[in-house]
Amino acid sequence: MTPYHLLDFTDPETITICKTMSDADMGGFSKARIEQVPATASEPAHMKFSGSISIELPPNRPHIQRSGYAAWRNKDRGPTLFGKSLWDVDPYMYLALRVKSDGRKYFVNVQTESIVHTDIHQHRLYSRRPGEWETVFLQWADFVRTNHGEVVEPQNEMMTQKVRTLGIGLTDRIPGPFELCVANIWTTNRLEGLDAQQDKKATLDSHKS
Repeated sequence: MTPYHLLDFTDPETITICKTMSDADMGGFSKARIEQVPATASEPAHMKFSGSISIELPPNRPHIQRSGYAAWRNKDRGPTLFGKSLWDVDPYMYLALRVKSDGRKYFVNVQTESIVHTDIHQHRLYSRRPGEWETVFLQWADFVRTNHGEVVEPQNEMMTQKVRTLGIGLTDRIPGPFELCVANIWTTNRLEGLDAQQDKKATLDSHKS
């Protein structure tokens, strides 16, 4: 089956359908931005997600007890003649991401048309070679259901037939700058290359532990 491209940042128009979020939305001091980076002789065109994390709490808001996060995702897409515009990734086994990471603790976030609208399915974005381009493969079946940052039960199967948004967040709460570059995100049934072999081994090892 042909791979299904979800967010291709080699196309400069893709970044226009994405947005950032951070604790600044609630008065915090973390900063997040996304920008398009053109191709060079050594790098593909890509989106750069960068900024800085602050764990300083906003003043005069005692109900806010935790800060220090930044994220991006695609915007909700407009309706079609057949209803909401959603991705059907059910025929596929893996989510693939072509990224260059700084090695910080990023998570891939997926929202579906689930009964609980605030549910987010998450998977750690493991980087083996920070500072270098690599392809990371994640099994859809390994995503964990969360709500407001906490794992929730029961762990219902993700509605992969109705994926609404896809993005990446940083929640390690370590103050300082961050940078993650993303060239392409797609879904596939094929593992290819050295990156794929290493991801397959990592998946098998995690299932053993």
